[in-house]
Amino acid sequence: MAMRTLSVVLEREGFAADLAEDGNMGIEFLQKNDYDLLVVDIHLPYRSGLELVKYVRSEQRKDTPVLILTAFSDNQMQRQAGELGISGYIVKPFNPIDLVDKIKSILNK
Repeated sequence: MAMRTLSVVLEREGFAADLAEDGNMGIEFLQKNDYDLLVVDIHLPYRSGLELVKYVRSEQRKDTPVLILTAFSDNQMQRQAGELGISGYIVKPFNPIDLVDKIKSILNK
């Protein structure tokens, strides 16, 4: 699913969404904004999604919930996700309804 399509789906569900096209842009957004939830693709240009999460956890010292999007579901990714306190992850391709349900579940905890 294209990131712009994902953004439209989230906005239709009532969520405000900033779209970072690469990891550097993601860092810029994180420096300027506070978020209730981060939906992060593992494979971003310049900086990985996990690098963004590490930045939030170590540099900003925030416990913002994070939902990871990934094309791979392996033990190493699961271990890293656990170490970083990831709230959940979804393996691509996915149904947008499943993503919205997961987001709502995380935010309602």
